[in-house]
Amino acid sequence: MIPFSDLWPILLGWAIAVGSPGPAILAIVGAAMGGGRANGFAVSTGVWCGSVFWALLAGFGLGAAMMAHAWVLDALRYIGAGYLLVLAIKSARAAMAKGEAKVRAVNEPLRVSFLKGLTIHVMNPKAILFWGALFAVVIPEGAEPIALLQVGASCLAVSFTVMSTMAFAFSTRFIARGYLRLHRVFEGAFAALFGFAALKVLTAKVV
Repeated sequence: MIPFSDLWPILLGWAIAVGSPGPAILAIVGAAMGGGRANGFAVSTGVWCGSVFWALLAGFGLGAAMMAHAWVLDALRYIGAGYLLVLAIKSARAAMAKGEAKVRAVNEPLRVSFLKGLTIHVMNPKAILFWGALFAVVIPEGAEPIALLQVGASCLAVSFTVMSTMAFAFSTRFIARGYLRLHRVFEGAFAALFGFAALKVLTAKVV
């Protein structure tokens, strides 16, 4: 077991990294503001499940196997970039649409929101690099498997807390009213940011 005195600075840094603007956070914020709390939580849960997927791969040492087959990571990268471009186009269309915005601007089933979050995170193979680096840096050499489980479970708990909090915060009535007043600005910003994220994913070298 790793002492909590050694673990909490890592968890704090992990929380900051998870909450930093990126494709997953943008999707959570957009769903929560435009579709309400339920859609925000659905997207955040999907993103979290994607994080569990990458954490398990890294924990079982499968990351090295994927790195040895770079074409798999490249395929995921291209698919992920394409999906982010689709989200950018949808946001751009919403920004240019005429008519008054409604509170439920994102009107999609919860399963669709969940799959959106899951797809965004699973199609970003750079996530396994973060998990692999985390385990390599934090887990002492020769440590018991329980240490790996402790770090992985702790970071996943922090991830779930941060993403759920953001889904809750951005679905409040105050934020919703602001979204109604400035929905075209928000959607235009999301279009630009999703497009930029797609470009970064497309051009980044995973290996």
